[in-house]
Amino acid sequence: MERPNCPKCSHQKVIKSGVIDGRQRFCCKKCGYHFSVKKLGKAIDKYYVVKALQLYIEGISYREIERILGVSHVSVMNWVKQYKVKAPENYDYRPTYKVLNHTELVKFMAVKENLMDTGMVITELGDKFMVIKWERFRNR
Repeated sequence: MERPNCPKCSHQKVIKSGVIDGRQRFCCKKCGYHFSVKKLGKAIDKYYVVKALQLYIEGISYREIERILGVSHVSVMNWVKQYKVKAPENYDYRPTYKVLNHTELVKFMAVKENLMDTGMVITELGDKFMVIKWERFRNR
């Protein structure tokens, strides 16, 4: 195990000084400061953070983003708060999405009806593509 530097004085000479709650404690030889090494959390690739925020801005719910990307909806909520992202408040439209591979996307784009009367965004999603369409709510 590599010994950490002192967080108080950044000195490199530290010694082990017991274990508390299963975590190794250290003592700095220079300033005498006692500290524990912080637990490293599970890191999520920034690609998924950006994609989750993009989908949120497009009007897709937290739970749908969870299903699409496989990332917890709570993580998405935390990223939205952390980066202060605001979703547009336009309730006249409802987003729908499809995840397609390249050949399915080409076939989808070849049908003229798929391109009419809606707004659409196509975004990369790993080795596939996501087509997000907005359809106006119909008054009945």
